[in-house]
Amino acid sequence: MASDDIAQLADALSKTHVGDGELSYKGLGLKLDNAASVEELVREIEQYQGLRALRLEGNTVGVDAARAIAKALESKDLPDNSLCYWSDMFTGRLRSEIPTALRSLGSALMSAGARLTELDLSDNAFGPDGVKGIEQLLKSPSCHTLRELKLNNCGMGIGGGKILAEALIECHRQSSAHGAPLKLRVFIAGRNRLENEGARALAKAFQLMGSLEEVHMPQNGINYAGVMALASAMRHNPELRVLNFNDNTFTKKGTLAMAQALRHLRNVQVINFGDCLVRSEGAIALAAVVREGLPILKELNLSFGEITEAAALVVAQAVTANPHMEKVDLNGNCLGEEGCEALREVMENMDKGDMLASLSDDEGEPDEEDDDDDHEDDEEEEEDDDDDASDDCNEDNEEDSDIVKENGITSKEGSPEKPQSPVR
Repeated sequence: MASDDIAQLADALSKTHVGDGELSYKGLGLKLDNAASVEELVREIEQYQGLRALRLEGNTVGVDAARAIAKALESKDLPDNSLCYWSDMFTGRLRSEIPTALRSLGSALMSAGARLTELDLSDNAFGPDGVKGIEQLLKSPSCHTLRELKLNNCGMGIGGGKILAEALIECHRQSSAHGAPLKLRVFIAGRNRLENEGARALAKAFQLMGSLEEVHMPQNGINYAGVMALASAMRHNPELRVLNFNDNTFTKKGTLAMAQALRHLRNVQVINFGDCLVRSEGAIALAAVVREGLPILKELNLSFGEITEAAALVVAQAVTANPHMEKVDLNGNCLGEEGCEALREVMENMDKGDMLASLSDDEGEPDEEDDDDDHEDDEEEEEDDDDDASDDCNEDNEEDSDIVKENGITSKEGSPEKPQSPVR
């Protein structure tokens, strides 16, 4: 190893954070290619007593370097409540290298008897093969205690989503056999191109676990069929507090299914269905649930959903009646200038003006062509009877129709009756 490299590594290690069982190399920008490049790092791991958390994010780790780090970890007696912060750890590496590196590190954790509570591998573009690299770790006793799994922006794709789901199901099966079933609380997997098939596979795991408190799956190319499967799974997780499905495509069927699921989830505090094309009918169904069944809701994001003025006013009336509400986002919808003003007036008249997010990106009132396009999309949904969609959600559709009718909307017209505008 060149003396300049040694000096650079020594300088970087001098900036590490050590304490509370955590050894951190976070954000040091180290380029760790081989065993020689991690000699000092390995020495620190070996000498650290009571190690329970290792932060490697913000560096780039090659296969040989990972093997050397793994060997050091194997010699440790890692405790319960161990944590691995390994996001953004393979910048510039070949995708083929990453699974091998992950297998080495995972095997080390298993050999050291670690009992993980958090595993963060976000921002590693490892694709389906990367999921294979952590598959055995996820199935092992080291993950029976896992509480937080973060895989944001990993490019898992449909294949990776299916592998991940099967690993979680197997982990739950094995841990249940030992009398302590997997109780995952936080699941984060945005920007992974999971699509419907990946979403359906994961929904099976979510329903089985029934322990989730936060689910973040934005920007995954999921449409109503996948959303319906997820909605069916969510209703079996009664402790859910945060639901973030931003930038997927709910449309009518998906939104009504999710509204029905929310009736079973009284602990929800944050709902982010922004950019999900919930449309007016869906917004009104969600407003009914907010008004009747979400007593501690704090934040509701229905931005960029093609919602019209009348439906937005129904949402406003629902959220202003909820004493815990802190923020409602209806930006980027189709209210028009007068609609935006009417919405602000409703909120201000209830002394809730500060609760309303900016409306600066409003799309304006929809024209007749836009309405026709919406009807065509809804008709296509009705004609497309997807055999793999959740049976539970299909059974719930009749009840969802009742929700919508109670709020002044007819399923054929697709447009709510406009509530009386506030006196100006």
